[in-house]
Amino acid sequence: MATAQLTISSKTYSAWSLRGWLLCRLAGLEVEELPAPNDADNRAELLLLSPSVLVPRLTHEGASVWDTLSIAEYLNELYPQAGLYPVDRIARAHCRSISGEIHSGFTNLRSALPMNLKVTHKSFPVFSGAKPDIERIEAIWQECLSRYGGPYLFGAAPTVADAMYAPVTRRFLTYAVALSPQSAAYCATLAEWTPMRDWVAAALAEPEEMEELEVEF
Repeated sequence: MATAQLTISSKTYSAWSLRGWLLCRLAGLEVEELPAPNDADNRAELLLLSPSVLVPRLTHEGASVWDTLSIAEYLNELYPQAGLYPVDRIARAHCRSISGEIHSGFTNLRSALPMNLKVTHKSFPVFSGAKPDIERIEAIWQECLSRYGGPYLFGAAPTVADAMYAPVTRRFLTYAVALSPQSAAYCATLAEWTPMRDWVAAALAEPEEMEELEVEF
């Protein structure tokens, strides 16, 4: 029986819920999934990115932790053997830096290519303001893949950084974003990562009870 609970929103649309869920899978922590209320008032709060929603939120042994990077640090403290961060100090600092960058930035990308796991476009006009975000993300990926050897950003095993960038790989696949061969290979790697396959399968089976959102939550 799961000893922890993870409050999440729509698996189809919620990039932040996906990140929190992947972090728990990386740590090996079994969680009971609690859906956030899906009434009209809550949808409005989600659209406004209200902090009162606190999604995702991990509840574990008396602790309540929200915000994906806080969840990552909490899980790393509890399960250091799980390898959420690289062992090497320099690589670990790099991992934290790029995870923080995707956590706090890329606003144009978020609005131009909203998360939606139930659609796939053969072509899609990308808003010009989002192109610098795409270029920066590709630069981050290419540096990591070249330096640490892939197939994940920090080598042979996934880390916090992969959990943080996983929704971006899905956006790029959903909207048929033109990528370098190295970046496309990374997106393909995450698409075959077992936790990602599990999440996408659950999203496809999710009932259409929430209106499509044009912002990330």
